[in-house]
Amino acid sequence: MYARLKGFRLHARQVFDGLAYRENCVLTLDEGKIIAIDGDIASADAFADGLLAPGFIDLQVNGGGGVLFNNQPDLAALKTLASAHARFGTTAMLPTLITDRLGVMQQAADAVAQALKEKVPGILGIHFEGPHLAAAKKGAHSAEFIREISDGEWQLYARKDLGQVMVTLAPETVPVADIRRLVQLGVKVCLGHSNAGYQQAQQALDAGADGFTHLFNAMSPLQGREPGMVGCALLNDDASCGLIVDGFHVDKVSCRLALKTKPKGKVFLVTDAMSPVGTTQTEFAFFDRKVTLAQGKLTSSTGELAGSVLDMATAVRNCHSLLELPVAEALAMAGRYPAAYIGQSALGVIKPGAVANLVLLDENLSVSATWIDGRQVYRR
Repeated sequence: MYARLKGFRLHARQVFDGLAYRENCVLTLDEGKIIAIDGDIASADAFADGLLAPGFIDLQVNGGGGVLFNNQPDLAALKTLASAHARFGTTAMLPTLITDRLGVMQQAADAVAQALKEKVPGILGIHFEGPHLAAAKKGAHSAEFIREISDGEWQLYARKDLGQVMVTLAPETVPVADIRRLVQLGVKVCLGHSNAGYQQAQQALDAGADGFTHLFNAMSPLQGREPGMVGCALLNDDASCGLIVDGFHVDKVSCRLALKTKPKGKVFLVTDAMSPVGTTQTEFAFFDRKVTLAQGKLTSSTGELAGSVLDMATAVRNCHSLLELPVAEALAMAGRYPAAYIGQSALGVIKPGAVANLVLLDENLSVSATWIDGRQVYRR
């Protein structure tokens, strides 16, 4: 439809701006930002036929386009991830590194720093999912790499060239003082892969942790005499939760219970996507194991779920069809809510001053086009 042009005017018949629907809007895009919204249709340069919405934001992306970030922690992998997920409306992401050796973490961090310096479209920072986890709830993570925070990791978490850094940890393996120190460094601390009881999880929140990684999965459950990590996540209104709505990771009733319990805006969509997304790949190497795709589900050769082949557009559709959410709420869970969690008020919305990250959806909520920083990066 167009490349990144100065003062380009895009007419959309219907717009969801992150909060409400608007009809027949013309967006003026300039230098990667939305600088104006008006109704002067006659002066538009192009027409977007469908529903124009804020681009999706995925804070947990392990792979895509045939690449797993752990297996290829370099700049080329990040470009592949961003391109693969842009086809499904994702315009901003935190590439996610699963529990691994310190050297791999450093390589991944260097790649993200380079991507940010070169302004690779769609890269916001990095999510380290581990290695400071609980072996009892490791899921598909490798037990041999699970460890306490060392000086090497502290040096990594203190870097200022990585954009937004997120760390998923188990509070029973990380002292409260260390959680407080991470928060002071500007790291978003999420709790996950943990068998902690309610009180220990609450202490971590009191120390500054404010998120839960893939709610319900790989965490101590809600029970009558021990609320567990799930109980802590549901009770704390200020804490945000990522949710994998793929029909495999969490039952739809549990998803609906979380949405009914949490304040609006505190549950956002994540994909936990692995390398097959956007490809015909049906298996891939994962450390010393093999992961196989069958009937939409990824399973490790040791039996556990190993991420997903979910994309954000499908997650939005699932929220609407499986969870019976209004389209507007599903779109907010994919855009405005994750943006709010990482403090990015210029993302997840369509308004003057916002970043021109946009997704055009057809009547089936499938992606017709995607723009990042005002530049069209995908068109069906």
